[in-house]
Amino acid sequence: MARISAPPPPLEPGALRVLALGGLGEIGRNMTVFEHEGKLLIVDCGVLFPEEHQPGVDVILPDWSCIRDRLHEVVALVLTHGHEDHIGAVPYLLRERPDIPIVGSRLTLSLLAAKLVEHRIKPVLVEVKEGEHLTKGPFDLEFLAVNHSIPDGLAIAIRTQAGLVLHTGDFKMDQFPLDKRITDLRGFARLGEEGVDLFLTDSTNADVPGFTMSERDLAPAINEVFRTTPRRVIVSSFASHVHRIQQILDAAAEHGRKVAFVGRSMVRNMAVATELGYLNVPPGLVVDVKAMDGMAPNKVTLVCTGSQGEPMAALSRMATGDHHMITIEEGDTVLLASSLIPGNENAIYRVINGLTDLGANVVHKGNAKVHVSGHASAGELVYCYNIVQPSNVMPVHGEARHLRANAELAVRTGVARERVLIAADGNVVDLQDGLASITGKIKLHYVYVDGQTVGGVTEASLAQRRTLGEEGVITVVAIIDMETGGLAEEPDYIAHGFEHDTETFRPATSAIEKALAGAAEREVKDLEELEKIISREVRQWAQRSYKRRPVVIPVVIEA
Repeated sequence: MARISAPPPPLEPGALRVLALGGLGEIGRNMTVFEHEGKLLIVDCGVLFPEEHQPGVDVILPDWSCIRDRLHEVVALVLTHGHEDHIGAVPYLLRERPDIPIVGSRLTLSLLAAKLVEHRIKPVLVEVKEGEHLTKGPFDLEFLAVNHSIPDGLAIAIRTQAGLVLHTGDFKMDQFPLDKRITDLRGFARLGEEGVDLFLTDSTNADVPGFTMSERDLAPAINEVFRTTPRRVIVSSFASHVHRIQQILDAAAEHGRKVAFVGRSMVRNMAVATELGYLNVPPGLVVDVKAMDGMAPNKVTLVCTGSQGEPMAALSRMATGDHHMITIEEGDTVLLASSLIPGNENAIYRVINGLTDLGANVVHKGNAKVHVSGHASAGELVYCYNIVQPSNVMPVHGEARHLRANAELAVRTGVARERVLIAADGNVVDLQDGLASITGKIKLHYVYVDGQTVGGVTEASLAQRRTLGEEGVITVVAIIDMETGGLAEEPDYIAHGFEHDTETFRPATSAIEKALAGAAEREVKDLEELEKIISREVRQWAQRSYKRRPVVIPVVIEA
């Protein structure tokens, strides 16, 4: 497929425009904008978690700057389910327009509402459930049940004058789900009979053959962990993974253990799920973590966050011995009940190694059947294509390899190759007269959240952070005799990031003296120019001597 880099033309009357602001080419930051008859509909608004080459970043938001001056035209934001990569950026969007109607299922909206309390935002929430219809502007919405690793997931059928779009959200086809809520394949088939003009399908497991294993098949392995562990069981999971937490609670109750939730998001989300009835908690099973102090270790289960190796999460702090309440001891078992999100592998294995060094037995997907994906594998996707028989396909939610694998599945089921669009973030897809095509591209950027700052961190500042972390920093304080242009005394060096002693910087001082002598001959008196000269000489010395390029901060003082 030819790459299009030019901006899109004006939208033709009666056509539907689809713009992915995130989620294509990455696992996270999911946000798709639909435009029709001058109105905008947004589906999902999630975050992407940073990788190691993005130091200091908390989360990464979609770039909605291209619609910022059109937020008043947004008729609704529809959420497919309650995972952070689909709802995590909502508070930041609502800062710009707080009254956008937020449409979603009961659990999804409840998890979001609890999050928004911390941001001091009162949202406009519109609760829907499977089988219901809702009209927002020129968009007629129908909601269908889908099975995922969190309850209450929804697929969305979007009807417009331009045609019918079916967006699966994240889904799989578990035929024995813990909550007995299966993906509505009858609804998919009915929409297929009506005629789906554009099918947006979850691509995460498109390169995995067969069918995704059922959640119920994990019970034996989880029970084995509880049966054989002589001390505490410490479980790390996504704070929104209600199904997995239910399995942990069931196993703990069966083996006579108490359970405590650790981590603000875990405590908050499990309280919401329990209150709404999505989590069945036997009386007296869950206690406050402080109550665990006097209990026998073999009666204790801790459920915490940090399954992706996030540096500030509870499990990472335990692995480094920095957690203020919990110390890993010999004989503890740590159960990682989540998959590895691509890009997080190094951080996760660092945590596993740290826990192992402290004497814990670490059980994870690589050595036991303790996690199953929430996404449809290739066999399930093919099944859906054969049921829906869409006219056009746009794979979503996945890295490039996932999108392409999904596209090939669509072609193999009979969708014309030219009707399968492998789009990237920023690509504009227009649906008109039954034909979907990529008509242009909008340049997008990562929007970094760093503490309370949104968008202040740039690629340039991240590059500088990486340099500081990898190459070090040298501050040079030089007192210069402005009459002679030379040093009044030897400079002071303050270096971080590499080993040095009192003799280390003598060659650098010689280089500075020689460069300043040359500057004096040219009658350079400007302090800023002198700082540049010193910075250049120290950087070149460091590169010659250490093969490194540190950040050099020169401070020039007149004698």
